[in-house]
Amino acid sequence: MGIDTAADERLAQRLAELRLERGWTLEELARLADVSRSTLSRVERAEVSPTAALLGRLCAVYGRTMSRLLAEVESGPAPLLRAGEQQVWRDETTGFVRRSVSPPHGSLRAEIVEGRLPAGADIAYDRACTPGREHHLWLFEGRLELTVDGTAQPLGPGDCLRYVGGTSRFRSLGPGEARYALVVVEP
Repeated sequence: MGIDTAADERLAQRLAELRLERGWTLEELARLADVSRSTLSRVERAEVSPTAALLGRLCAVYGRTMSRLLAEVESGPAPLLRAGEQQVWRDETTGFVRRSVSPPHGSLRAEIVEGRLPAGADIAYDRACTPGREHHLWLFEGRLELTVDGTAQPLGPGDCLRYVGGTSRFRSLGPGEARYALVVVEP
């Protein structure tokens, strides 16, 4: 899938820039994101790759989607992205793989993400990034329980769940991985 380790370094640099643009210390960001200062320091120095949950917390603090943040560390956007050119990011802790199929671009408000979540993996995003953000999750394979604002929805292949921002939790019910497309539309 072509996971880019240089992207981790660019991501670390961008996260440090975002903090400094706001004039925050690591301690202030740690308090706002409810993450340890040492973890944030290691992420900003590219010593460790952030988990999906950690990136979700930071995106909420910075008011960005994960896709927008990841697009900021890419070179200029292209109108056509071949499968081999699409940015892929892996959460080594959970095994979650995220492919940016159609990343944020110019004045477009929608993006498409492919997610692959191994059986048994569980990711909670305990903060909404942007109020009013619209989501459409279309499950291709596997079984997934998607909890939005405390309401769990079990999904099977072909099911589509539509929802507007909020807290969310993705749990792959197995036995195989859950593979889905997530369309995110900015308000």
